[in-house]
Amino acid sequence: MPIGNAVEKGSSIIVYDERGVTLFTKSRGSRPGDGLKGYTASTVSIRSGSSITTYDHRGVTLFSKSAL
Repeated sequence: MPIGNAVEKGSSIIVYDERGVTLFTKSRGSRPGDGLKGYTASTVSIRSGSSITTYDHRGVTLFSKSAL
């Protein structure tokens, strides 16, 4: 199911499909600059601490890179 939307709510990032059904939820981190960095129909990128992690539409980690 393609990603339709991703939003930050409090300390979480919630990812929805095209019909508004929640696909997964992740923590946004607590440092300045942490949170949702972007999303496409197939991936979501979230910064937490010193890394940016990209997840697929199921919330499975695809890869993680240094944010520095």
